Amino acid sequence: MPTTDPIADLLTRVRNAIKARKTSVDVPFSKMKAEVTRVLMDTNYIYDFVQVDEGVQGYLRIYLKYAPGGESAIRGLKRVSRPGLRRYVDHDQIPRVLNGLGTSILTTSRGIMTGNQARKLGIGGELIAEIW
Repeated sequence: MPTTDPIADLLTRVRNAIKARKTSVDVPFSKMKAEVTRVLMDTNYIYDFVQVDEGVQGYLRIYLKYAPGGESAIRGLKRVSRPGLRRYVDHDQIPRVLNGLGTSILTTSRGIMTGNQARKLGIGGELIAEIW
């Protein structure tokens, strides 16, 4: 059954895989999910991801990152903007997650990027998620 919010599905699958101590998780492929995953990798929340062209749609295999003690690099994931209630922010309204220790992900006119990158470029957009 197709989901109405693919980004929330991605975040939920990652959250569930972390709770189950999985080393990787598979999510159905879309370009937007691949860009969000790229941002997660660039900010060192995951090790790597690969696109697997298998079946009709293909999928992303996301390799999760854990500390030597077994604690996940991702402590929390929160979907902010959703299909029923979009949340748009200007560049000076981009929230600082945990006073700069976390990351906000935005979709802007220049693509999907972190809140810090959007703030430096002086552009706002839709606040997709917050990660800490």
